[in-house]
Amino acid sequence: MDFKLHHYRFPGWLALIFPHAYDAAFMSSRVPSRPVEIHEKAQLMSASEIERTLIRLAHEILEKNNGIEDLAFVGIKRRGVPLAERLAKIIQRIEKKPVPVGTLDITLYRDDLSTLGEKPVVQKSQLEIPIVDQSVVMIDDVLYTGRTTRAAMDALFRSGRPKRVQLCVLIDRGHRELPIEAAFVGRKVQTTDSQIIEVKLREVDDAEKVLLMEKTTA
Repeated sequence: MDFKLHHYRFPGWLALIFPHAYDAAFMSSRVPSRPVEIHEKAQLMSASEIERTLIRLAHEILEKNNGIEDLAFVGIKRRGVPLAERLAKIIQRIEKKPVPVGTLDITLYRDDLSTLGEKPVVQKSQLEIPIVDQSVVMIDDVLYTGRTTRAAMDALFRSGRPKRVQLCVLIDRGHRELPIEAAFVGRKVQTTDSQIIEVKLREVDDAEKVLLMEKTTA
C-alpha cells in the first residue's frame, strides 16, 4: 500500500463522505457579537457641582504643596487638559501667580466610550514646561484601571525627573488593575464593569456635566 497516496487523498474522501464535518474541521466559526447599547442611567454632577469641586481641589492642592512654589500641572488629553487649565486659573486668582500647565496625549485603547483595544499608548507629549525638580500634579477626568496614569507617568519621566508626582482626578470609579491612587479626588463613584463615567466639559463637548452610562446588549 502506498501510504503517501492515501495520505494526500484522504481529505478529498472526507469531503465527499462527510462534507459538513470537513467544513467544521477546516473553517473557523465565529459567533456573531450582540450589539451593545449605551444609555444614560444618572447625572452625577451638574455644571455648578463641577465648578465647586474644582475650587475645593485647588485649595487641597495648595494646602498639600504649601503654595505654588515649584508647582506644575500636566493635563492628560483630552478632558484632563481643560481641567488642568481651570485649576491653574483658580489658583492664580488665589495666589496672584501663574501655575505652568503642560499636556500629555494618551490614546486609550480599552472597552469603553471612544476606545478601541487594550492598552494606552502615548501619542505625543507637549509638556512645554520644565518638570525637573518640580512638584508635578497630573490631572485627568476619570481614574479607572490605572493604565492611562501609568502610561502618562512613563512619558512624564522620559521628559525629566520631577521632585514629586501627584494625581488629581475629577472622578474615581474604582476597578483598579494597578496599584495607583489619586492624591486629589473630586468624587468617588461605585460602578460596575458594565457602566461608564462620561465627563462632558464645555471646552471639548459644548456641555458641562458628568453622567453615569449603562452598557446593555440588545
